[in-house]
Amino acid sequence: MKTGRLKIPGLPPRVVARLLLYGQLIRFEKPIGFYLLLWPTLWALAIAARGAPDGWLLFVFVAGTFLMRSAGCAINDYADRDIDLNVARTRERPLTSGKISSREALAVFAVLALLAFLLVLSLNRFTIMLSFVGILLAATYPYMKRFHYLPQVHLGAAFGWAVPMAFAAQIGTLPKQAWLLYLATLLWAVAYDTMYSMVDREDDLKLGIKSTAILFGDYDRFMVALFQLMFLAAMILIGLDLGFSAFYYCGLAVAALLLAFQQFLIADRVEAHCFIAFLNNHWVGAAIFGGIIGHYYGL
Repeated sequence: MKTGRLKIPGLPPRVVARLLLYGQLIRFEKPIGFYLLLWPTLWALAIAARGAPDGWLLFVFVAGTFLMRSAGCAINDYADRDIDLNVARTRERPLTSGKISSREALAVFAVLALLAFLLVLSLNRFTIMLSFVGILLAATYPYMKRFHYLPQVHLGAAFGWAVPMAFAAQIGTLPKQAWLLYLATLLWAVAYDTMYSMVDREDDLKLGIKSTAILFGDYDRFMVALFQLMFLAAMILIGLDLGFSAFYYCGLAVAALLLAFQQFLIADRVEAHCFIAFLNNHWVGAAIFGGIIGHYYGL
């Protein structure tokens, strides 16, 4: 996203340039985080509503996913502003490079989180209460890498929290399938975020930052595979419990092939290949969603 080139009628160039910097802060041009947060949300909505979620709920959760992912990027850059300065991949981010201030980053986080909360206020009381947990998880995640080696688990807990919220909003309760899907989402997130942390492992070691990639060491590929297998097992259990058709298992089969491809990509532990493997998880989410929709509509 280039600053200073876009012109918006009615807005001064300085304001447009500022907005573009805020866009960089929230990774608007890098939507992978939005996708990885969105797919489990759509899985949950589709399952809770038996393939036909309420239109308003669909809008609220898609918009809320975008807003909370964007807010998470802002608070993450605020928390890591000193760390990012020492990493080549991140030192040119708007906050780290000094193009925007820490106060601006906090303001962006607050505005986006508030907008997401205003959307949630249109839902039932149960969902509103659950949203406070989601905000807490999103706000605390960036700091976990300083205290323990499992920040990826915290990320999974945060990314998956839309699952119980979706069930609560659609049917007003949390059946066992909701919690099993939440667990599956958490396991999946640990797997793909471990691959992502393999990209930054050398920098993290120098800076004293903790991650599952560092914790697992030479067993990183094995542990990623283990979490991927547990994720698939949880998804199979959901399908069996709900009596899903072959369409769903076809989606899972495609997802399994993609996960196997990711293992091939990370075999040499080359940073660029690990990052490609991480990005590939977008298609894992899409394949599973296709299987769920296929079950309900016989596509």
